[in-house]
Amino acid sequence: MKQYQYIIFDVDGTLLDTAEGIVRAVKETMIKENLEIPPETVFRTFIGPPIQNSFQKLYGIEMERAQEIATIFRNFYKQDDYILRAKPYEGINEVCKALLAAGRQIGIATYKRQDYAEKIMRHFHFDAYTDHIYGADHENRLKKVDIIRMCLERMGCGDYRQAVMIGDSDNDAIGAEALGIDFIGVTYGFGFCDRRNVDEYANVGCAHTTLELKELLGV
Repeated sequence: MKQYQYIIFDVDGTLLDTAEGIVRAVKETMIKENLEIPPETVFRTFIGPPIQNSFQKLYGIEMERAQEIATIFRNFYKQDDYILRAKPYEGINEVCKALLAAGRQIGIATYKRQDYAEKIMRHFHFDAYTDHIYGADHENRLKKVDIIRMCLERMGCGDYRQAVMIGDSDNDAIGAEALGIDFIGVTYGFGFCDRRNVDEYANVGCAHTTLELKELLGV
């Protein structure tokens, strides 16, 4: 079992179940913009990826229009009654505490906008485990690979063989592979449904629960 020194976590679907607040803000945005409301199952696809990409894909609109709609979404979501409607996954705090006790370093790399990422991580006290919290820029230029790279650089990781990315989606897996770092997929979140989904990408393991994360990370 490989003993990684640098463990990078995604947020939505990995550390936190953020479904309630995101879905609520997406619905409010659709209503405000007189957009067709999709089936309930579609809303899960909005959790994790850049929000403008989700609107563009669903409605087949130009990116400029998708960005306008995304701005409206963010005006809803930044309010406490939306962004703080989330809950840590059962056992994830124990995973983080065990990693720190073992002398590992924790980082957070998310597609949430930087200010949102800092706010929600501090609210749920994940800043007790790390100062390295990195999210997307306001102009949405950063890709997941850029955010992960920035996190590793700021953590002082000089050997990417010592690092692993943990996430629930293809964005996390693709970003990790582009950097040449290992990836562990989780299926308790929103993106990957089962091991077969994870195995579509390069990975060193799959966790169906946070307890299995402890086993995979050797803590």
